Amino acid sequence: MKLQEILELAVRDEDVADIFLVAGLPVAMKRNGVQTRMDMAPLMPKDIGELVEEIYAEAKRTKVRLEAGEDDDFSLSMSRRENFPGGRFRVNVFRQRGSLAAVIRVIRFELPDPRKLGIPEDILALTDDSQGRNNKNGGLVLVTGAAGTGKTTTLACMIDRINNSRDCHIITMEDPIEYIHRHKKAIVTQREISIDTPGYLSALRSALRESPDVILLGEMRDYDTISAALIAAETGVLVFSTLHTNSAADTINRIVDVFPEKEQARTQLAQVLKAVVCQQLVPSTMEDGEGNQIRIPVFEVMKSTDAIQNMIRENKVNQLGAVMQAGVNEGMCTMDGNLLRLCREGRITKSTALKFRTHYGYEYMEKRLGEN
Repeated sequence: MKLQEILELAVRDEDVADIFLVAGLPVAMKRNGVQTRMDMAPLMPKDIGELVEEIYAEAKRTKVRLEAGEDDDFSLSMSRRENFPGGRFRVNVFRQRGSLAAVIRVIRFELPDPRKLGIPEDILALTDDSQGRNNKNGGLVLVTGAAGTGKTTTLACMIDRINNSRDCHIITMEDPIEYIHRHKKAIVTQREISIDTPGYLSALRSALRESPDVILLGEMRDYDTISAALIAAETGVLVFSTLHTNSAADTINRIVDVFPEKEQARTQLAQVLKAVVCQQLVPSTMEDGEGNQIRIPVFEVMKSTDAIQNMIRENKVNQLGAVMQAGVNEGMCTMDGNLLRLCREGRITKSTALKFRTHYGYEYMEKRLGEN
C-alpha cells in the first residue's frame, strides 16, 4: 500500500487521529482513542523503509537526523491531487527492534470548534483583555496534561479566539506546527522549530524583539525556556505554553523545581501566573456509529487570585485544591470535582471517574461517588 492511499483513508475519516506504521503489524489507525488495524498483511521492514522514503520525499526533507541515530519529528503537507483531498500531518520517524517505524498525526486544516470539543467558556475567556491581573494583558497561561490529551487543540482554540477579537501580534513557536492560523484581526506569525528557528530558546529571545503581544511557546522544556517565558510574561506579553503535568499543584512544583533559587522563583511565578488549565481525555458513556466509546475532555482550572498568589509565594501549593473548590464563582474547578459531576450526570462511569482521579484517594473518591 502506498503512502498516499494510507493518508487518504485517514483524511477522509474525521475520527482518525493517528496512523501507526510498525513492522510486524498491518497499518493501524487510532479512531476516537481506539486502535483499529487494517485488513491487510503485516508490514515488513522493507515495506516500512519504502513508506519512510515516500514520507521524506513528500516532505522534501533529508534524513540527516535519522541517519545520525536520532528520532525525527516534522510536519508534512500534501496538496490536493487526483483522488487525494490534501492534508497536513505531523510525522515522527524512529527506530525500534532494528527497523524503522513511524507515527503520523492527522492535522485538520480547519481550526477546531471549541463548543463541539467541550472546551468551557471559562477557559476561552482566559484570553480576554479583562481577564488579566489588574486589567493588564500580560501574564502566563499554562495548559497541561499527558501527551495526547488535547493540549495543542485547546491552545489552538484560545489563539483563534484572540485572532478573532484583538488587534495584536501573535507569535507561535511550535515543534511542529499543527494548526494553521490565518491573519484575522491579529497578525499571526508561526515559527516551526528546526525549520524557521534552531530551537525554542532562540525563538523566544528573538520574539521579544518582534513587538509581540501574545506568544505561544509549544513547550517549556527546561530551565532556560521556563526562565525566558517568565521574563516575557513580566514584560507585559501574554504567554501560553504547555507542561506534561496532571494538576495545578504539580505544575507549580515542576516550574519551581528547575530553579536553583526556589524562593525567588515562587515570587516571580506568583506575580506572572494568570491561570493553569489541566486536562484529560476520558471515555464517556456515549458511543460512535461503530460502538466505540467517545472520549470527552475533563478540565481543572486554577486562576490567579490573591489567595492563590500567596500560596505560591509561601510554598503552600498543597492547599490549592481547597481554594479552587471554593472558587467556583470565579471559574475555578478541580479535576476530581469535574469527574464527580460527570459521573453523577451519567456522562462517564464510576470506574472511569475512579481511574482518572488526580487528587482524592480511591476510597474517598468511591465514597463521594456513592453520595446522592
